[in-house]
Amino acid sequence: MPDGSIDYRAIERQLTGALGLQRRPVAVAFRSIPPGGVPKFTGTEPSGCSFWRLAAAERTFYTIPADHHNCPIGSYTHNMPLSPERAGELTQTLGLMTELGYLKMEEVPGIPRLPQTPGVVIYSPLSDAPVDPDVVLVAGRPGRVMLLQEAALRAGIAAPAPLLGRPTCMALPASIAQGVIASTGCVGNRVYTDLGEDELYVMIPGKDVARVAAEAQTIASANLKLSEYHQGRRHALATE
Repeated sequence: MPDGSIDYRAIERQLTGALGLQRRPVAVAFRSIPPGGVPKFTGTEPSGCSFWRLAAAERTFYTIPADHHNCPIGSYTHNMPLSPERAGELTQTLGLMTELGYLKMEEVPGIPRLPQTPGVVIYSPLSDAPVDPDVVLVAGRPGRVMLLQEAALRAGIAAPAPLLGRPTCMALPASIAQGVIASTGCVGNRVYTDLGEDELYVMIPGKDVARVAAEAQTIASANLKLSEYHQGRRHALATE
C-alpha cells in the first residue's frame, strides 16, 4: 500500500489541471512480490509499454517478467532475462534493427537498464496507485510537456540529459536514476500505446512527483501570463 503521506488522487488532479492532459498519468512500481488486492495481468501483450496503454485506460494490475518476454528490447531495459529457449530473440531483434539502420550495436551498452530484475511490475492510473510508484509516465503534446520540464527545473530535479529517444522503455530506469526525463518515444511504442505523432513522454521519479505537480501549477500560471506578455511585444515590435 502507499505509505499514506502522499495523496496521488490530488497529484493527478494537479497535473491534469495544470497541463490540460488528455491521457491519465500512469504509475509504475517495481517490486519483489505482488501487493495484496491487486490482480495479476492475464493474457498476452507484444511489449512492456503495452501495459502503459492498459493502465492509462483505468486498469490496475501487476505483471511478472514472463509477461514482458514478447519484447526482447523491453525485457533488456527492465533487466528481465529471457528464458533459455528465447534467449536468442534479443540478438535477432538487435540484428534486424541494425540491418535496417535503426540502431548501431555499439549503442546497446549505453542503454539504461534497471539495476536488478523485479519480481513484479505494478501498473495503474496515478490516482489509483496501490503502492508508491517508482516512476510516473505523463504523455502529452510538446507545449504541455514543456510545462512539465520547466516545473522539474523549478523543483531542481530535471535530469542532466533530459531528452531521450529510442527505445522509449529505457526512459523508466533512466528517470529513476537521474530525475525528470522527456522521451521522444519510438515507433514500436507509438504502435503499441496509440501515442500520437504530436505527443511526447515525460518520466517523473515517483519520489518527486508531488513536488513536480505542485510546481506545474506555478509554471502553468506563469506561462499564461508570459504568453500575454510576448503576444503584446510581438504586436508592438514585429514589423512583418
